Amino acid sequence: MADSSPEENDIEVDNKYAVDNQSFTADDDDNKQTKTHLNDIDNISVTFRKDSLTVDIDQRHNSSYPLDKNEGEQSPYEEVAANVSNKDDPSMAVLTFRSWFLGLAFTGLLSFINQFFWYRTSPLVIGVLVAQLLSHLIGKTLAKILPTKKFKIFRWYFTFNPGPFTVKEHCIITTMASTGVGTAYAIDVLTIQRLFYKRTMHPGMAIIFVITSQILGYGMAGIMRKFLVWPAAMIWPSNLVNCALFRTLHNDKEDPSTDDKPRWTMTRLRFFAIAFICQFIYYWFPGYIFPVLSLFSWICMIKPNNVVLSQLTGINGLGIGSIELDWNAWVSFLGSPIVVPYWAQVNILFGFVFLAWLIAPATYYSNLWDAKMLPMVSTRVFTRDGYYYNVTAILNSRLRLNETAYNDYGPIRMTPIFAFSYAISFAAITAVIVHTILYQGKSIIKQFRSSLKDDTGDIHAKLMSHYKEAPAWWYYILFTLAFGLAAIVCHFGDLMPWYFLFVAVAISFIFLLPTGIVAAVTNQSIGLNVITEFVASVAIPGNPLANVTFKTYGYISQNQALLLISDLKLGHYMKIPPRAMFITQLAGTITAGVINYVTANYLLSSIPNICTQKNPRWTCPNANTFYSASIIWGAIGPVKMFGPGSTYSSLLYGFLIGAIIPIPPWLLMKKYPNVKWLKYIHFPIMLSATGMMPPAPPGNYPSWLLVGFIFNFILARYARTWWKRYAYVFSAAMDCGVAFGILIIFFALQNNKVEFPTWWGTGGNTGDGCPLSHGNFYGRIPQDRPLINQS
Repeated sequence: MADSSPEENDIEVDNKYAVDNQSFTADDDDNKQTKTHLNDIDNISVTFRKDSLTVDIDQRHNSSYPLDKNEGEQSPYEEVAANVSNKDDPSMAVLTFRSWFLGLAFTGLLSFINQFFWYRTSPLVIGVLVAQLLSHLIGKTLAKILPTKKFKIFRWYFTFNPGPFTVKEHCIITTMASTGVGTAYAIDVLTIQRLFYKRTMHPGMAIIFVITSQILGYGMAGIMRKFLVWPAAMIWPSNLVNCALFRTLHNDKEDPSTDDKPRWTMTRLRFFAIAFICQFIYYWFPGYIFPVLSLFSWICMIKPNNVVLSQLTGINGLGIGSIELDWNAWVSFLGSPIVVPYWAQVNILFGFVFLAWLIAPATYYSNLWDAKMLPMVSTRVFTRDGYYYNVTAILNSRLRLNETAYNDYGPIRMTPIFAFSYAISFAAITAVIVHTILYQGKSIIKQFRSSLKDDTGDIHAKLMSHYKEAPAWWYYILFTLAFGLAAIVCHFGDLMPWYFLFVAVAISFIFLLPTGIVAAVTNQSIGLNVITEFVASVAIPGNPLANVTFKTYGYISQNQALLLISDLKLGHYMKIPPRAMFITQLAGTITAGVINYVTANYLLSSIPNICTQKNPRWTCPNANTFYSASIIWGAIGPVKMFGPGSTYSSLLYGFLIGAIIPIPPWLLMKKYPNVKWLKYIHFPIMLSATGMMPPAPPGNYPSWLLVGFIFNFILARYARTWWKRYAYVFSAAMDCGVAFGILIIFFALQNNKVEFPTWWGTGGNTGDGCPLSHGNFYGRIPQDRPLINQS
């Protein structure tokens, strides 16, 4: 890292964290908090001049803080000072035709694509990095071709082109587009309600459900701005990545003194275009012509009728030795391996090998929990004799648990790897809390105390004082409106008793400040999904839809509040007017929610056998996992599942194990401070990534780790100049090439029932040429069990 002393005009920041993988972040030695955060931000190489975004400040702007006195003043936190400009131009264009057009366009595009891919066997999430890169290119193009003529509308003047494309427009577009990344959590509730519980909500009611679940937390975020946005001590490290990338893109001048420039002269735009075209052409093979390339279980193909070989090597089993030659398969659950630092991948490797290649087969073949009657890997739940668990057999007509029917039908069984994923999720909760306390507890306390005393703020707060803050009553009205509509949906949509909404929101609000402080300082997230499931199962027992609804409003409200707070902090760093951030985030969230619902409704209505094994391309692994969770936590409840004397009671030891395992490496690090690799032992990352199996197929991990090793170890070490310049661009191009290829293949061919002729490369009914990989130990493929009498 280049020296950032006042004598130097250039700062170089080698970032280690990913824009789209903010969960894979480092925790640092509490004695070197500031310095190591600067070293551990992201894998983007950023070279810029300190004054690259400096413009003359217009002295006509009124403020209590003189603009001409910020020369040389920096944030007290070194990592912020290195990545965030200490200059501002309040006259810079922000809300323009370009920012609205591109922001809404990318929001709509990402929300449609990500929802479209959500139900696929190999989901694909197009991250905000794609929008960040493409919007920069398109924005600069629009600045050149749009007319500059001004139009007068009443008292206001309007123009399609106010001048050069600005970094503030770019920031607004990117944050608006981020609302379209992923899918609304409520969509999974509507999906299982329709497919598995055979109830369909009115479209208008469903859209309100989706939108309220996404914006309810925004109202709470406004209350927390004083503690989590405005203080300098609340850093939000992941935002420094975006700030660095914005500055790089808007100052794309190479340093003429570097020796690397003559070697790699191709622009990032041309490289992106070439990689995109190549990926689009190639994807026709794994996506249509030669699907086995996505799930190449070549060992299983040697003897496909051998059950044990199929379970161990098939992609629907443990996938040992399987090969994936498809970007979509690599990134479907863990995201792009290129943007995950190598040290994090090593942690994931150890966790994966321990669970998938040691614990899972050992417990399965020892017949723990009657495992041999079940498949090796599945997100579904089963009866003891290996049938799919038909939850409607134990529910009455109001979808409430019928105790008599449950006693007759029997308890559920999970595959060992699915059961251990719950133990891992329990362990991850306590591990992240203990890890954060040990490694960064002192820093959190120090920075929180600093935030309480921070009356005047740092240079960035002073510069932001030139803009009108979004008034608190905006947030209060938004919260009140969202809460009222949510209560109406809960009651008239028969999701859950509306008054339990108070409990769900209270849990979210109580945990918002402490989890927000942890995220702002350490970049570690602590989700409330398990906590809300537990509370709902006790408060509303035997009601699966009420359980998932309670979880949606309790867990997602907190999550959405933190996302908005993080975006507000990004706007704080980039000097975006707070009112503009509020309006655009709200507009983007509502737009994304509507498109999520329309897309999901279209797919559920038009694709035959969606979310079943009868359609191997559209098995909906996430929705099936969500459905199983609704049975475990909602219909049956944790007392029957994990209580004393139950089959899976031992899984609760995960809480204790998670609290213990971070302590030994921390003690060793304190005792042997010169052993550098000790600080990279990160159990929260190991647990969170490993706990994704299932729905993530174990066969995905080896190929994903291999790609990460090639890029983030070999290329990052031996071709670092190329890697710094093109690695992230390559990742974005691969995502776009796959997305475009899938959409063309689906709408032009498969939607019109034009399938490629069947041959061995199409993989048969299972897609990998290994038909017994999802069968049980005796070779039987699970089937639905006939219903018994309901009452």
